Amino acid sequence: MLLALLLFFALTASAGKKPAYLFAWGGDVDKKGSDFMAVIDADPASPKYGQVVRTVTTGTTDSVPHHTEVEMPRSGYLMANGFDGGRTWIFDLRKPLRPRIAATFESFDGYLHPHTFYRLGNGNVLATFQYRGSHGPKAAGGGLVEINDRGRMVRSGSSTDPAAGSELIRPYSIELLADVDRIVSTNTAMHEADGQSRTIQLWQASQLKVLRTLALPAGPRNEEQYYPGEPRLLDDGKSVLIHTFSCGLYLLRDVAAEQPSLEFVYGFDGKSCGVPLRVGRFWVQTVEDGHHLTVLDVSDPRRPREVSRLMLDNDQEPHWVSLDPSGTRIVVNSGGATPKGFGPGVPDRRLYIVDFDPKTGTLKLDERFRDAGSSRPGVSVSRRKWPHGFEGNTFVHGTVFSR
Repeated sequence: MLLALLLFFALTASAGKKPAYLFAWGGDVDKKGSDFMAVIDADPASPKYGQVVRTVTTGTTDSVPHHTEVEMPRSGYLMANGFDGGRTWIFDLRKPLRPRIAATFESFDGYLHPHTFYRLGNGNVLATFQYRGSHGPKAAGGGLVEINDRGRMVRSGSSTDPAAGSELIRPYSIELLADVDRIVSTNTAMHEADGQSRTIQLWQASQLKVLRTLALPAGPRNEEQYYPGEPRLLDDGKSVLIHTFSCGLYLLRDVAAEQPSLEFVYGFDGKSCGVPLRVGRFWVQTVEDGHHLTVLDVSDPRRPREVSRLMLDNDQEPHWVSLDPSGTRIVVNSGGATPKGFGPGVPDRRLYIVDFDPKTGTLKLDERFRDAGSSRPGVSVSRRKWPHGFEGNTFVHGTVFSR
């Protein structure tokens, strides 16, 4: 009788468990095939684990797929931008094996080229737009725009700050500090011709109004301050760690005070760092030119210390990372930030799944997540034939787990 009950409960639990997928946003390196969203089986119990099971195309060939939201929203609608094309698609992924495009948008209120999407508690998205009025090195800085899942603007706010002087303003990413009515945004231009940036901005969240612009102080190499990237709120609800693409880590405190504190706290052993994650007391950092992921314990944010490192081979440039809903698996792309590095004789770029221990911060490559019959871990995105018929070199950027 006991065995029968245990079997019943096991079957019931199994029946109620949803399959896991990865949604990977990519395009053709040569800009001839359509951009697309791929659906990859990410369920370790599935016989199709690691297989690409569906794709949905946008019909565009040159938008250059870039950021998606950093995790799959509860609504099932995922925003993904083609940064060079200045266009964003909203994918309906509520039925993973029947993905579709629900809406698309380009500009709002003169704001152009959206980059990062931050999902708010009300279900809308707050997006950074890099330009306003025109596009190019001399264009005005952009701002923040709140958008709903139908692709319609709710409100907007300009990043213009007369007190910033000649500093380059190109809104890149944001973090919300709801308890103190503040937003922290970073400035980094996606087009190198625009120039270097080194500033962050503090906003009044309720009014979408810039309060002040702060320049990051120089690091030991006198270059870590350039290209501020992702701000991440710490557990105290009022301190923020900010990474730079020049491999610096900065601590912002007293955000709501008249004189916030901003200091350099750590330098990674590289000069090109990609997207990070904060998971509890750990900071997971991609180091592209170091070909690895580094985990810091940031329990004391003024004195981070390395606790783990995962090396990839020298042909990989880890850039994008996203956490699964359990907090124990991380997806990593190895193609760097832009569609480059493909061609005859160049080893292929891959998507990896990494197991993460939230108690110790240890990383371990999932060796089972691989192409069928491959001797190498990871799912190749190079010289591949995709379900929609395209075959060739592709690049994949934003990638998230299903819920």
